[in-house]
Amino acid sequence: MDNPFREILNQEELPVMLKEKIMNDISFIKLTIDVADLFTVKYPETFDNLLRLKRNKKE
Repeated sequence: MDNPFREILNQEELPVMLKEKIMNDISFIKLTIDVADLFTVKYPETFDNLLRLKRNKKE
């Protein structure tokens, strides 16, 4: 039995506006993930490294 969705998808093409919206949404999701990573992982690591440097200078 053939998959009817393959026939539909091969014949249809998405409008350019819809493609742009999808790409913009994906870009926004990537940006959100990067910002979340910055504040949840990288910022605390940097802060921890600065504190360690200050402790080492005092010793």
